[in-house]
Amino acid sequence: MSGESVSNSPYDVVIIGGGPAGLTAGMYAARASLRALAIAGESTVSQVTVTDHIENYPGIPEGINGFDLAERFKTQALQFGLEIASGDVTTIEKKRWGDRDGFEIAAGPMRYGALAVIIATGANWRRLGVRGEERFIGKGVSFCATCDGPFYRDREVAVVGGGDTAIQEAIYLTRFAKKVTVIHRRDRLRATAILQKRALANEKIAFAWSSAVESIDGLDLVQWVRLKDLKTGATRELAVDGVFIFVGLTPNTDAFRELIGLDRGGYITVDAHMQTSVPGIFACGDCIAKRLRQVVTACGDGATAAFSAQLYVEEAKGEAY
Repeated sequence: MSGESVSNSPYDVVIIGGGPAGLTAGMYAARASLRALAIAGESTVSQVTVTDHIENYPGIPEGINGFDLAERFKTQALQFGLEIASGDVTTIEKKRWGDRDGFEIAAGPMRYGALAVIIATGANWRRLGVRGEERFIGKGVSFCATCDGPFYRDREVAVVGGGDTAIQEAIYLTRFAKKVTVIHRRDRLRATAILQKRALANEKIAFAWSSAVESIDGLDLVQWVRLKDLKTGATRELAVDGVFIFVGLTPNTDAFRELIGLDRGGYITVDAHMQTSVPGIFACGDCIAKRLRQVVTACGDGATAAFSAQLYVEEAKGEAY
C-alpha cells in the first residue's frame, strides 16, 4: 500500500490503535460498509495482550488469556473487511479531499487520508520516577508480570501498587515466586473486594502498608528496594530480586496535544458520543477521560465511536438517512 494511492482515495475512517477499543471500532465501521483502516502502533503494546487472565469479560465464564482475546477481536474485524497496518502515528492534520473536509495521518513514511479519525491509542504504565527505576528496566524492574513472572521462580519479588491490576498481578506472580510483597502507599487496598479477599488469603503475599519506594538498588541486577514508612518517616531495605510496578497509567496522547482537547492528566476529553473537541475526530478506550478502564468498557467506547464516525461520514458524503 503506497502513500500516494492512499492519499488519492481517502478512507472513510482511520482508527489509530489496535487494542480492544480500536479493533471494536474497526469491526463496527467495516460492518457498516465504511472503508476503514486500523493503524496498530509499532512501539506500543496494548495492555490486554500482556494480561494473563481475564475473568470478567461477558460471555466467557471460563476466562481467557488477554492475547487470545485480542486475536479473536482481530480475526472478527478482518472478517468484516477492516484493513490493518502498523506504524506509530506522529501527526494528524486537517486536509481537504475534493469538496470534503478530512484529515491526513502520518505514520512513519506513510500518509493516510481519512474523512474521520478515531483515536484509540490506549495508555502505558506510569513510572515511579525513583533512582534505579530506569537503570534496572529489564534487569529486575518490570511492568508486565505475564511477560517476566516465569523468570522469578522460587525467588522474592515486590509489586508496587494497590489497585486491581497490581493485586491481580501479585496473585499471578505467586505461581512462580516464593514470596510477593505488595508495597502500597495507603493502609488498605483500592482493588475490588474479590481481589482483596484472594490476596489477603494468599500465604505467599505479604504487605508493606503505608510505604513508598525511595530507590531501587543492586549491582548488575535488582537486589533490594529502599522503602520509606509514610507514617513514621523511617526507612528500611527490602531484599527482592524483582520489582513489578503498577501505579496507574499515562495516556498515549502526546502526538495529539496541540490538536484536540485533553484534561490535566493528558486524557482526551470526549462527549457521550466519543466526539473530541475537533469535529470528525473521535476517541475511545483507555486514552479518554473516564472513570472505568476495562476491556468491556473499551469495546463499548469503540462501538460508540464507530457509530458516531459513521453518521459523520454519511453526513459529509450527503448520504445521511
